[in-house]
Amino acid sequence: MTSQDSLTSIAAARIAVTALLDGGVRHAVVAPGSRSAPMAYALAEAEAAGRVRLHVRIDERGAGFTALGLALSTEAPVAVLTTSGTAVGNLLPAVMEANHSAVPVVVISADRPEELHGTGANQTTIQLDIFGDHVRFAVDVAAGDNPQKAVATALYAATGALEDTPPGPVQVNIAFRDPLTPGTGDALPDTQGHGVFHYDAGPQALDLPPASGDLAERRTVVLAGHDAGPVAEAFARAHGLPLLAEPSSNARFGPNAVGPYRVLLEHFGPGSPAPIERVVLFGRATLSRPVAALLARESVESAIYQPVPVAWYEAGRRRETPIETLPELAAFAGRGSVEWLDSWLLAGAAAQHALDGVLAEETVANGPSVGATVWEHARGQLVLGSSNGIRDVDLAGQPHQAPISTVYANRGLAGIDGTIATATGIALGSGRETTVLLGDVTFLHDAGGLLLGHGEPTPDLRIVVLNDSGGAIFALLEHGAVEDSGAYGTAVERLFGTPHSVDIAALAAAYGVGHLAVSTTAELADALTSPLKGRTIVEVCVDRAGLRALHARIKEAINAAVGHGN
Repeated sequence: MTSQDSLTSIAAARIAVTALLDGGVRHAVVAPGSRSAPMAYALAEAEAAGRVRLHVRIDERGAGFTALGLALSTEAPVAVLTTSGTAVGNLLPAVMEANHSAVPVVVISADRPEELHGTGANQTTIQLDIFGDHVRFAVDVAAGDNPQKAVATALYAATGALEDTPPGPVQVNIAFRDPLTPGTGDALPDTQGHGVFHYDAGPQALDLPPASGDLAERRTVVLAGHDAGPVAEAFARAHGLPLLAEPSSNARFGPNAVGPYRVLLEHFGPGSPAPIERVVLFGRATLSRPVAALLARESVESAIYQPVPVAWYEAGRRRETPIETLPELAAFAGRGSVEWLDSWLLAGAAAQHALDGVLAEETVANGPSVGATVWEHARGQLVLGSSNGIRDVDLAGQPHQAPISTVYANRGLAGIDGTIATATGIALGSGRETTVLLGDVTFLHDAGGLLLGHGEPTPDLRIVVLNDSGGAIFALLEHGAVEDSGAYGTAVERLFGTPHSVDIAALAAAYGVGHLAVSTTAELADALTSPLKGRTIVEVCVDRAGLRALHARIKEAINAAVGHGN
């Protein structure tokens, strides 16, 4: 079944690793397995030579999200290696997220040789194209073939070098025959020191020249969604326009940023004295229905800044006009009058004051107060889990005058899975202190992400868990009204609230992670500003029973402070 010029499995694996390194891979996540052993040995040789950093995870799902986090923070392709069978399928959630957020995750899936397929051989299935349209490129490498070209092409696709195609995940499916171990006389090279493959110094503000006085004055707002970047803040400042920025936009700072903007949109809606005329969208806005309603208004013209292809929508499927250059965008947006900007800044200040006043009346911590405290005190890198946590920050987090942390979130598909592993990868990739805010359900969904094997690099990671014993977000959606009606008894609580009684302190102890319980925002602030070395969980226990009423009080207070409809 083999020819004399076929490569041994170890030789093919060494060629594949060399191609990965030549293509810019400096981190690789390895899940254990026998069929993938040739790649594992070849990667170990490269690590001993100081050319790559390995991260070993026993769970392929966690391995995939760790690779995702490493790629996010290093802004470079990261490889993840699995053995054959179900191991490959466990990467699907991370690959899906990487697809929609344009992250270069390189899947190296080991496979059985062709002669074993269709025979019922152990752990043998169809692996090529298992990820379907979620990868930019997928290729099979037969056992004994040279994988160099396949790996190089995959990296070309992963890093966005293909025309009109954003970066994203790829799959190289390599079959290996026995023997799967190094030959007699092979050994690891003498260990070399590791270089620092990436260090993120933190976000930096940009400057753009002031808008030309020839531009028309327009009631335009700049909406900065996920991954918008500091260019959104610079554009708003240069054009004298209010900036409505989601936390993970990395644009929520500066003199034009408005904090509780989503509660204010109706004050500048149809029928108001000064309704919004135009919207300039940077990045992807996903957090709130008021924003979605704004973008859907027929009376509002909108444009999206899109200098490069994006992964999260298809051309022609959105209302916004795509604009590739800042001069064209400037012509569309115009410039804001002093009155227009001041009206937003004054309303924003009044709303923030009213919101802070409601939260100050609470004697114990709650979602919005925790979000505001984490936003105020987190430094280095901040990861925001999906569900309520990122929305709490969006509502209550007061914009800073300058960026103080790099913010990450898995908003490609906004799933709660893999958040701890993603945050771990982000922290390891950058070498910077990292804080992650997540709810208890999100935390429990990825509790396995706490597992690090002996000798594995340990990040400086602070895990803030807002523990309200279930899923609070559904109370703020239509399901909360269904529950209040009583028509479905306890079904809403059981099906959506998913209550639990997990002892998070005991779980932390089982994984060897530090744990601290706090009940007030003052205690939380102390925990956030304390020196961090290694990993610790900061658990904030709150009651979600009154959350719907709290949000109603916040909205009522803001409407009273701003003047409803003005």
